[in-house]
Amino acid sequence: MSRPRGFIADWSPKPATADLIESVQLILDANRDIAPLTLRQIFYMLVSGYHYEKTEKAYKRLCETMNKARRARWVSMDEIRDDGLRREDPDGWQDEATIIDTFKSYADRFRLNRQQNQPCQLIVWCEAGGMLPQLARYCQDFGVSVLSSGGFDSVTTKHNFAKEAAAHDLVNILHIGDHDPSGVHMYSSLDEDLQAFIAYYGGDISVDRIAVTPEQVEEMRLPTAPAKSTDRRAFSGRTTQAEAIPPRRLRDIVTAAIEARMEMDTYEETLRAEDQIRASLSERLARL
Repeated sequence: MSRPRGFIADWSPKPATADLIESVQLILDANRDIAPLTLRQIFYMLVSGYHYEKTEKAYKRLCETMNKARRARWVSMDEIRDDGLRREDPDGWQDEATIIDTFKSYADRFRLNRQQNQPCQLIVWCEAGGMLPQLARYCQDFGVSVLSSGGFDSVTTKHNFAKEAAAHDLVNILHIGDHDPSGVHMYSSLDEDLQAFIAYYGGDISVDRIAVTPEQVEEMRLPTAPAKSTDRRAFSGRTTQAEAIPPRRLRDIVTAAIEARMEMDTYEETLRAEDQIRASLSERLARL
């Protein structure tokens, strides 16, 4: 049977499929302030709140259903995110007026480095690459960068980051990863390798695990599964993926971790200076 292409019309899903779509729409409606969501995040919210089966077969059914629901325009294309396409565009301007208008618009969006003058430079480091755009939105107001290698971090990644971090007196990484054998060992490997490299280059670095912790699994009653029998790394208990944390709760976890480590008076001073510079730039560029 051929798969649908483009938009489809007159789609009549079975009652069970229509019920699944309705549940997804309720989830999307309740999370519009942090949309778009990934299908994996929707899956875990279905498991937690709608008695949806927690199996890979059920996840594949969700993917197939959402593919058709979006093509049938029952669900907006913009409400679900996937990051399969990477794009690089060449630089270029239409004419002289275009670049002047761009400079003027940048004045309205001007930002200082919002971590400047802070005693510690904060970085959020996430195991899952698919979570990076969402985490970046949570962190952008604080000027905190988000990094991800999409799995175990290479020696090149850790070496280069430690070399860069040595330019600061103190760097604190807030780590987000799955609570499973691989996720726990990714965290410890990152911590140990960065400590070793920073000892060579100088500086001070710390890595704090802010999610997923065993306490969070219990507190939020996150969906769990047994550890894979093929993964021989030391681990005790049942596993939970980071995407099982409801997105709004994850935002609160990240925001609270950042605010607890920043000097908020210094941060507010930076925002006031930023406003003054923005007003000055807008006035000067308006004369172009």
